[in-house]
Amino acid sequence: MKNICIMGTGYVGLVTGACLSDLGNKVRCVDIDLKKIRILNDGKLPIYEPGLQELINNNVSRERLSFSEDIKGSIRDSEVVFIAVGTPSDGNGNVDLRYVEGAAEMIAQNLNDFKIIVNKSTVSVGTGRRLKEIIDDKSSGKPEFEIVSNPEFLREGSAINDFMHPDRIVIGTNSEKAFDIMTEIYGSLYLMETPFIKTNVETAELIKYASNAFLSVKISFINEIANICDKTGADVHVVAKAMGLDGRISPKFLHAGPGFGGSCFPKDTLGLVQLAKERGITPNLVEAAIKVNINQRMVMVEKLKKLVPNLKGKTIAVLGLAFKPNTDDVRESPALDIIKILLEEECIVRAYDPVAMDNAKKSIPELNCFDNMMDACEGADSVMILTEWNELRQIDLNMLKERLGSPNIVDCRNIYDPKKMKDEGFNYLSVGRPLLKDEFNAVQV
Repeated sequence: MKNICIMGTGYVGLVTGACLSDLGNKVRCVDIDLKKIRILNDGKLPIYEPGLQELINNNVSRERLSFSEDIKGSIRDSEVVFIAVGTPSDGNGNVDLRYVEGAAEMIAQNLNDFKIIVNKSTVSVGTGRRLKEIIDDKSSGKPEFEIVSNPEFLREGSAINDFMHPDRIVIGTNSEKAFDIMTEIYGSLYLMETPFIKTNVETAELIKYASNAFLSVKISFINEIANICDKTGADVHVVAKAMGLDGRISPKFLHAGPGFGGSCFPKDTLGLVQLAKERGITPNLVEAAIKVNINQRMVMVEKLKKLVPNLKGKTIAVLGLAFKPNTDDVRESPALDIIKILLEEECIVRAYDPVAMDNAKKSIPELNCFDNMMDACEGADSVMILTEWNELRQIDLNMLKERLGSPNIVDCRNIYDPKKMKDEGFNYLSVGRPLLKDEFNAVQV
């Protein structure tokens, strides 16, 4: 068991703190946002993540997990300090490191004995060296410490499972002592023979960028294929299925839709592009993926225009606001980008999402949200399905048709069958699938 301080109580910090405490460590999570700490000490969460509330409650009750406003004391009491603060992008790919550097300065000011300082935040390559310089300078080089890069690969909506059953754990350090301590922290995961990738700090930092960029390229690729399918009568579901059966490709992230969003992929692809250009490299493939992703939002709007040619004054019901299901995160959400386009077209937008409406209204204050899905669809000229929440897969289609002004649906997540929707009396468009499936176009394995 190690005494651990987690700096930052966002998605990464809270999940990391809760899971590390569940592995038997004693963890204290701290944040400069005192409101978050008070919410957590009241037994509530500032974010939505399935299973996290129960995990936190369990480890708080066992006195392995706590939340504190005392950042300085928490650093001093710890053996290992995890930095899990935000690293926002300026939109051009430059990573804002002020929160990471601020955390490093605070650690330096309270460095009372040897500590392992672990960076969980996604940062550009070379940040580890920068943190070492800051801490050396602010602490006068004493006492000793080691910098570790330990990037996270957590998917919002399934973060706990990803932490407890990881594909790999990356530990970037030049110190055998630091590596040994990290394997102690991860304890049972190490004993379960989870692959541990031991490398230097710079390589670990780049692994995070490279992984997210590759997945982003894969998403943009299948979206381009879907757009070709729309023009040729091919079915992207069958294409993706056949591609995914090739072990060199795999089926993951081959799902056509309105493009990727969230706090990671858009920021990290831009970050990798900027990193490359600063070193005289033109990252053509990643830049193309970003361009395709931006354009895919407009492709969805163009589909809507096929059903509702003149959008001005028309009512559009948008179902799903989060960038993916099982999260309330709307950062870089395709749904919000599309809503902004619709508002520019002078549409009347009526929106529904199970958990993300409050966050969406922070980004688009004028957005008209409804607590009930059917109320959002009342009198609408078309529905756009933009997040594949499970409840949206089981809509009462008869009731929906009765509530709509016109039976038009643009299914941007391909969750319904085109033939069934036609049989139900809807004018239905999806992404990269023919209007009608025939027996020869069915997926068979």
